[in-house]
Order: sequence, then structure tokens, then C-alpha cells
Amino acid sequence: MKIHPPGHAPSRSGSADWFTGQVRIDPLFNPDAPDRVQGALVTFDPGARTAWHTHPLGQTLIVTAGLGRCQSEGGPVQVIRPGDVVTFAPGERHWHGAAPDHGMSHIAIHEVQDGRSVDWLDLVSDSDYGADPLDPTG
Repeated sequence: MKIHPPGHAPSRSGSADWFTGQVRIDPLFNPDAPDRVQGALVTFDPGARTAWHTHPLGQTLIVTAGLGRCQSEGGPVQVIRPGDVVTFAPGERHWHGAAPDHGMSHIAIHEVQDGRSVDWLDLVSDSDYGADPLDPTG
């Protein structure tokens, strides 16, 4: 058994190569062989978002606070709220982040395969991010 107390690993800022806006990443757990699951609490300031990216083994997001947006390539931008669980299939091109006027935090969980857990692609354009979102709760 391992207990990882809060703050056991330092927070870091999201790289401008992979994020637009202010993003803080707080590692929660990282794999020790043979484990391969890792997780982080990611906090986005209003308007902040990831770049387009994929995960070799998929990703699960658990929204914990605020109001956010996400999109899979070819689909609509969708609103996400606390309590929502979002899953992306292996290789599914997507992005996620905060709403324009609200911050958002989520726990991101994904697996490491052959030393990598994410493949970063191009930044999300302002026009893609600013599209009218689909709100599943009305």
C-alpha cells in the first residue's frame, strides 16, 4: 500500500506548447512498474484549454469543479460540469478545458504505454473553442 499525501509532488504550469491560457497540473499518482495508470488534478483558468491530443490507451476525466468544455474531432463542443465523467477512446483526437467565463478542474486518468501516455498535436483555434457548445443538461 502507498499513501500519497496532498502535495507529495510539486504543482507545475501547463506548457504553452500543449495548453492555451493558465493551467496548473497537480500530480496525484504515477505508475511504478508493473503499474501503468497515472492521474493528475488539472485546473484551468477561464478560457484555458488543452491542445488537440490523443492517448494510446484512452483517457477518463472526472470534472470536480467549475464549468468546462470538451470536443472530439468531428463532433460538437460540449459543456461539462462537476460530477461528469468523460471518457475518450484510445487514439481519439480531442481537447478539454474551461468555459470562457468560468474556471474548471478535473481529475485526468490515463495509462502509460511504451513510456508515453499522450501524443500532443496542434493548439485548438479560437474559432473551434468559441463554437456554440452543446449543453446536455439544457
